[in-house]
Amino acid sequence: MEQRPDPDELLARVQQQEALSRRGRLKIFFGAAAGVGKTYSMLESAQTRRAEGIDVVVGYVEPHNRPETEALLAGLEVIPPRLVEYRGTQLREFDLDAALTRKPVLILIDELAHTNAPGSRHAKRWQDVEELLDAGISVYATVNVQHLESLNDVVAQITGTIVRETIPDSILEEAGEVELVDISPDELLIRLREGKVYLPQQAEQAMRSFFRKGNLMALRELALRHTAERVDEQMQVYRQDKAVSQIWPAGERIMVCISPSPLSSRLVRAAKRMAVGLHAAWITAYVETPRSAQLSEADRNRVIQTLRLAEQLGAETVTLTGHNVTEEVLNYARKQNVTKIIVGKPDHAQWRDLLFGSVLNDFVRKSGY
Repeated sequence: MEQRPDPDELLARVQQQEALSRRGRLKIFFGAAAGVGKTYSMLESAQTRRAEGIDVVVGYVEPHNRPETEALLAGLEVIPPRLVEYRGTQLREFDLDAALTRKPVLILIDELAHTNAPGSRHAKRWQDVEELLDAGISVYATVNVQHLESLNDVVAQITGTIVRETIPDSILEEAGEVELVDISPDELLIRLREGKVYLPQQAEQAMRSFFRKGNLMALRELALRHTAERVDEQMQVYRQDKAVSQIWPAGERIMVCISPSPLSSRLVRAAKRMAVGLHAAWITAYVETPRSAQLSEADRNRVIQTLRLAEQLGAETVTLTGHNVTEEVLNYARKQNVTKIIVGKPDHAQWRDLLFGSVLNDFVRKSGY
């Protein structure tokens, strides 16, 4: 059956794209930790764009006394930093006004989560970037996974360190492109020992705390997972735009369908185990039909408790509304690119299915799975 794009969704998407066309484009070089090569990769890309004739300038880049990084600055115009006196120390800050006056096509901004010196127009560097984008200037920027606001507690649990400088997740979400810059924990530790990330004394201290190998492995997994989730979201948008109805099994996504049955909690736990085994995202769905109005209070409470259990186990939960359970579930599953659907076995006599039809048989016949 052909699935047409939703007109309201298409209109909203067109309006969003028109608004974005007037803004600069943001590309983020994303990594698990300092030293993985984000600034180096950003400068390499900038030199490629410069060779293509694009007007590129450096707004703020922190080379950290790394010769190979400093070498990539050759030939790039650099906006001088704004010098700020603070508590007897001279701080070097990104000069937003100078960048807006220069108005290049593309500007490079390192360390997106940086806190600006007191007296700056914006408290955070990511806010400077927002103003640049609003002015129609495209931005290349760098950030580490531990600076995402939503992961602040997770990073603290893993590393024992509370990261004070964060950026809203919306900044990463609005980026037109996110490039993961990735090296193994062993390679990063070698770079630390060679003094390519911090000075020797700082490196030794870092390896005893934040840069322990276990921490780096966990941070790397966070960065990889976050990037994979973003790619998955982009694929979902593409499928909706192109009205793709068939399932693309690029990654596993499980959906478990519950009912007022006392056995639904067992289904949810089984779905959780399957999701863990497949490293898959999973959804728990309940369909309200006109017959739902006839449910007893005990049955309604059981549905609520089962949905709550699913949330506690990490599922995304959804309540669908319609006349036909099979059609509602399959339509939603196709939109969400679900690869596996779990439904319970009927607990009534088979003659009822012969007389009144079977939801399970409907799923098998119509799913195309």
